[in-house]
Amino acid sequence: ATYIMPEIVVQKINGEYVIILNDDQLPHLRISKNYIDILNDKSTSTEVKSYIREKIRSSAFMIKSIHQRQKTIFRIASEIIKAQTGFLDHGISNLKPLTMAEVATAVGVHETTVSRAVSGKYMKTPVGVFEMKYFFTPGITTADGREISNKTVKDIIAGLVANEDMDKPLSDQEIMEKLKEQGI
Repeated sequence: ATYIMPEIVVQKINGEYVIILNDDQLPHLRISKNYIDILNDKSTSTEVKSYIREKIRSSAFMIKSIHQRQKTIFRIASEIIKAQTGFLDHGISNLKPLTMAEVATAVGVHETTVSRAVSGKYMKTPVGVFEMKYFFTPGITTADGREISNKTVKDIIAGLVANEDMDKPLSDQEIMEKLKEQGI
């Protein structure tokens, strides 16, 4: 069995959705003070000091990059939650259309950054655990002008099929007519 460790946990606290980053999987990195002591030691050669300074710069950059990655994931999750509160409150029937381009614009990053940031990452919500990519779905405009997710339409069709008479299953035409009745 493959176990999923969600990077994001969403909880409703006092009527508001709160996003918690799950940093447990990330190593806690720091630069050892021993290297600073070596740099400050007068007996350390110039070559060694230069080498250590370069490694400290590289390490600091990597640590900063990890923090930036976490900040970006948090901001993306915030935009997802902002767009999908109906889903969190009422389930798939309220999943809204959302594109990576929309989130990228809101967060101020390139669309490919959003794609890489959510790839293989999971979010634990009050509705269940979902791959973050799940929330990005194209939309369909209903007869009354509402935008609904294609996943919502699929869920409606699945409900129709699950509740049909097994002796007289619905035809594709009948399913289409039932969707039309709902403005889809």
